[in-house]
Amino acid sequence: MLFFNSPNPAPNPRRVRIFAAEKGIALPTRDLSIPAGEHKSEEFRALNPRGQTPALQLDDGTVIAESVAICRYLEGLQPEPPLFGRDAREQALVEMWSRRVEMILMPPIGAVWVHTHPFTARLPGRNAEWGEANRPRVDEAMRFFDEALAGREFLAADHFTNADILLLTTVDFAGFVGMPIPEDLTSLRAWHARVSARPSAAA
Repeated sequence: MLFFNSPNPAPNPRRVRIFAAEKGIALPTRDLSIPAGEHKSEEFRALNPRGQTPALQLDDGTVIAESVAICRYLEGLQPEPPLFGRDAREQALVEMWSRRVEMILMPPIGAVWVHTHPFTARLPGRNAEWGEANRPRVDEAMRFFDEALAGREFLAADHFTNADILLLTTVDFAGFVGMPIPEDLTSLRAWHARVSARPSAAA
């Protein structure tokens, strides 16, 4: 296998790195620099036409793109610990909370990032007004997850799952963009401290 990675702050490759670390899977890795445009090279687009990291190339040449799809493949290789849930109920809850991270929290963060951050706002087709309009949506989404985590150690189950990985990487990316967890969101902040203390979070 060969894992095509981009270093932080890119959140999606980090999802896979954390997942693999939790599984104890060592992934042969090639880093692609996003600022240098290496993910848009003809060589990489031949593997992933979207020109986005991460991607995982298997020994038979198959290329799996999209972070959650890669994680599902790794789960199949190494079922323990079960990061997508131990039974049908947990699997459904992990899927539900993962989708909520991707549908409720990540879109407004992405809008702020793309349209207002100095790294991307200089590119054509950007709309700073739209980016700024999404900041309240980020705050609203974080408050949703703060309420969900009240009295709970983890997001989807009584153990660490892929839903926690998605929320951690998304919240950390929000911090990079300039939207850290508000001080009054004590449940979300306590959860963030717990999962950030896991060795895999440094992957």
